[in-house]
Amino acid sequence: MNFLKNIFSNKVLLTYIAKFLVIFCLFYYGTKLIIGLSYKEGKYSSFIHHYFDYVSWIKITLMHGAKIIAKLFGYTTIYEPNFLIRVVNKRGVIISQGCVGYGIMSFWSAFILSNKSEILKKIMWLVSGLILIWVINVVRIGLFLVSINKGWKMPLGIDHHTWFNIFAYTGVFTLIYFYEKSLQANEG
Repeated sequence: MNFLKNIFSNKVLLTYIAKFLVIFCLFYYGTKLIIGLSYKEGKYSSFIHHYFDYVSWIKITLMHGAKIIAKLFGYTTIYEPNFLIRVVNKRGVIISQGCVGYGIMSFWSAFILSNKSEILKKIMWLVSGLILIWVINVVRIGLFLVSINKGWKMPLGIDHHTWFNIFAYTGVFTLIYFYEKSLQANEG
C-alpha cells in the first residue's frame, strides 16, 4: 500500500507518465487516423492522402531497403501494386500497415519527448531511435522475403512480427539505457 501511496504522491513521476501517455496516444492513434483517412477502404480524404500519408512513404522506404537485403542474397526484386515486393518469378511480401512499426515508433517518440533535456539532444536521440527501428524493420522484411523464397523456417517457430518486436524493443531499451546515462553524465 505504501508503494502505491509513494507513486501517487510523486508529482514528477505522475506528470511524466501523463505526458508520455498523451504523446504516445497522439502519435499512435494519430497514425491510425491518418491510415484511416488515406485509404479508400475507410473514410477517405484525398487531402490527407496526398499531403499527410507518411505511412505509405515509410512503406516505400521499407520496400527499397528490403530490396537491398534481397540483393545481398542474389535475388532480383520487383515492386507490384499494394506495396508488394516480390522476388522475380517467385514469392513476395506485402508491406501492410502492421509492418511499419508505428507502435514502437510512437513509444520511442513519446519516451524522448516526455523527458527533460535540450531540444537538440532530443532531436538527435529521436532521429537515432527512429532510424534504428527502421533498419531493424528493413532487415526483418528483407530476411523474411529471402526466407520464404529459400524455404527457411522461422527460428524457434516464432513469426517474423514477433522477431521484429523482440529486436526493436531490445534496441529501444538499449537506447533508453544510453539516453539515461547521457542525462546522468550531463548532471554530474
